[in-house]
Amino acid sequence: MPDVVRYTREGRVGIITVDNPPVNALGHAVRLGLTEALDKALADPDCAAVVLMAAGRTFMAGADISEFGKPPKAPTNPDVIQRYDDATKPIVAAIHGTALGGGLEQALGCHYRVAVASARLGTPEIKLGLIPGAGGTQRLPRLVGVEAALDMVLSGEPVPAPKAKELGLLDAVIDGDLTAGAVRFAESIADKRPLPRIRDRDDKLKNIDRSVFAKRRADLAKSAKNLVAPFKGVDAVEMALDVPFDEAVQRERQMFIDLTGTPQSKAARHLFFAERECARIPDIPADTPTREIKTAAVLGAGTMGSGIAICFANAGIPVTVFEAEQAALERGLANIRKVYDSQVERGRLSAQARDERVERISGRLEYEALRDADVIVEAVFEDMDIKKAVFTRLDEIAKPGAILATNTSTLDINEIASATSRPGDVVGLHFFSPANVMRLLEVVRGSATSKAAMATAMKLGRTLGKVAVPMGVCFGFVGNRMMMRYEIEAHYMLEEGALPQDIDRVLRDFGLPLGLFGMLDLAGVDVMWRVRQHQRKMNLPGTPRFSAILDRLAAEKRFGQKTGAGYYRYEGRNAVPDPWVEQMIAEESQKLGITRRKIDDDEIRDRCLAALINEGAQVLQEGIALRPGDIDIVYVNGFGFPAWRGGPMHYADEVGLAKILADVRRFHQRFGARWAPSALLVQLADKGKGFSSLQP
Repeated sequence: MPDVVRYTREGRVGIITVDNPPVNALGHAVRLGLTEALDKALADPDCAAVVLMAAGRTFMAGADISEFGKPPKAPTNPDVIQRYDDATKPIVAAIHGTALGGGLEQALGCHYRVAVASARLGTPEIKLGLIPGAGGTQRLPRLVGVEAALDMVLSGEPVPAPKAKELGLLDAVIDGDLTAGAVRFAESIADKRPLPRIRDRDDKLKNIDRSVFAKRRADLAKSAKNLVAPFKGVDAVEMALDVPFDEAVQRERQMFIDLTGTPQSKAARHLFFAERECARIPDIPADTPTREIKTAAVLGAGTMGSGIAICFANAGIPVTVFEAEQAALERGLANIRKVYDSQVERGRLSAQARDERVERISGRLEYEALRDADVIVEAVFEDMDIKKAVFTRLDEIAKPGAILATNTSTLDINEIASATSRPGDVVGLHFFSPANVMRLLEVVRGSATSKAAMATAMKLGRTLGKVAVPMGVCFGFVGNRMMMRYEIEAHYMLEEGALPQDIDRVLRDFGLPLGLFGMLDLAGVDVMWRVRQHQRKMNLPGTPRFSAILDRLAAEKRFGQKTGAGYYRYEGRNAVPDPWVEQMIAEESQKLGITRRKIDDDEIRDRCLAALINEGAQVLQEGIALRPGDIDIVYVNGFGFPAWRGGPMHYADEVGLAKILADVRRFHQRFGARWAPSALLVQLADKGKGFSSLQP
């Protein structure tokens, strides 16, 4: 029997322990070990009942997804579950940590389930573009009911053990030591017959109002209209009402296998691995010592600074918010309280948790209050002179070894660091707005940033619950640099004949939640205008002409949603096309001597995406991004690129780099130098390779 599974016994109770760190994934060796261990338990004359458990920090956390798409090796997970389901001795699954996906399905194949109170149980397959594929959609409704089963399958979110006990997913919640408690439970049921198999239960499948399935499909048509797996999940759960168990399990398995081959599931699995890979920086060893972050400070109590402070408080880190004026500080602290109050009102946070988090946030008006902070995040006005003045002052008062971080979205971190005597401690922590909601954190490494500071910043990002992506210094870093390239192209299309609603509709049809101009209105037209002003001031070689359309909006103080008008007019949060904007755009076309034309949807889509991807290739070529997957993580988590398309670089691989290069060359011929193909794009396309060939 493989070493990853072992069989032991305590009195009359046999114990099967999976030991396959880090998460006890159900790879082939584990599956083989589980069957062999069960054979030992069933053949052991002194074993009356069996406990199935796992070593380390968690129960079985699911299938080994690296096996997806490969020929199955017997025994498969359904094979193993069937063996446990058919066992002639009672089996108790004893759960700690997480029982997820195939791990939960393994537990559902046992006769009983117990868990410690901190355990969580779930079916996250939907997040990989899949559904449970080893009986989960058939056993769950029999155990917890149709509604709860649909909730688990469609959300992919794990259920805490106490809630799982209420639903009927668990037979008991164990206090104290799990092994001892599970053994006691196994002894108490060792002689009970018949053995309770979930497959034999049907009481929760009776008298079901079938409209529940129609309602779920209608909800999905609004929230997940482009996705395949959620609709298959509803089909599979409904199948439990009509199809004999064994046949239904086989059909479910085929659905699962079919979904593994879909582009959506491939994209989701790509992002799964890319998110884990982006934590690795090739020249910084994993065991690089990091600095302890016990206290934090944030400069600026505006929208961004307040959001960053909330991130620290949520992570249990006391944070001091600095402002130069009392009124600004009071507004910021009031806004923080308002965010927490809203979470309590919506049932997302308890009043006690709110009070504990608010208590971690203090406001101060003097720089001296920042002296003891382990990390200081600057979130002031996006102006180089202001930021350098701030960092000069921080250099004077911050303690030795403190991480000095800037939240700049575009500015040169090396220049900011030059205002200090300790550039090795300076790093970019670019949070995305709202900072307390958005998962993405761009961690920008300056030319002098030390390995210890960079490793600490990456670890801090994870502590704050962010997906931290490392990158180098350039204007706009990865996300904004690429976005600005296709934003410029979209403005040119406005001048040529398109309207904001045309471009935004095409991008929404592609899968983005907001079109480009809707996003600019949400972020603030004034924010992008200030970035433009800085770019003009820098006058970098190769910077393209900026359309005056954005300048006209800024001059009219049409800053977007916050002023009720931008590229659109706003009725509440509803964007309405504005005749004034359309007239203004036509005037700009006339000034440029452009005869407006109809731009079809294909051209809008191809110009936006090709511009984005070509710039992404350039970012990779320059080493600003370490991996194409890092870019995909940035765009999915920070810019709303549809996860089911896997990010811009994965999407480019799916359609083929030859096609992307052909588009770029076509636009290069039509529109000139701004469309010069990236040398990396040309190199990969000519060799018939994709960006994935660059991924470790």
